[in-house]
Amino acid sequence: MQIFFAALGMGFATVAREFHVVRKQTNRGFVIREAREEDLPVMVGFLAKLALHVTGAPPHDLKESEYKRLIRTLHSSLDDPNKLLIVAESRRGDLVGMGYIYVWRSQGIWEQLEATEFKSGVIDDVWVEPEFRKLGIFKALLRDLVDFAEQHHASELILEYSASNLEAKAAWTKLGFETTGVRAAAFTSVVKQAVAESKQ
Repeated sequence: MQIFFAALGMGFATVAREFHVVRKQTNRGFVIREAREEDLPVMVGFLAKLALHVTGAPPHDLKESEYKRLIRTLHSSLDDPNKLLIVAESRRGDLVGMGYIYVWRSQGIWEQLEATEFKSGVIDDVWVEPEFRKLGIFKALLRDLVDFAEQHHASELILEYSASNLEAKAAWTKLGFETTGVRAAAFTSVVKQAVAESKQ
């Protein structure tokens, strides 16, 4: 997985304690709003589709335990002031997309006169159903995610996607994201064997 970020150069005075996405219509009539509890099953479906899209695997059902885990994870984000779940809703009331961001805090590691806290907005998932793409929904979702990051004084946005997902790379690069690192993965058994066979 590749990790990307874009510095936004944000500097806002005061932050409202809560961030509310007002029902906003895109120019095609889709509504962007905060997610509600009854949206969660559909959103889990979006996450499953996103995972299958990334891996290129054929469609199949989630394990019941994984479905419940994802429901719990999304549910815990609904009332967290440092997280935002939003959805795109069609005129018929169907959900056709989602976005998820959370604020990540870190401390400076160097000795300084004052403790310095850095805030990043981590874009975890953005999905738009294939038949509803290129209608401005992605940009509308992203606009609200960026607004949320700004209101929480996050000075950068971070996201990651599969290195094989060239579509994602093109889209995010066009929006100013640059590669800042690479996340590598390996099976534990493979690393264990390689360590055992290593001469050092």
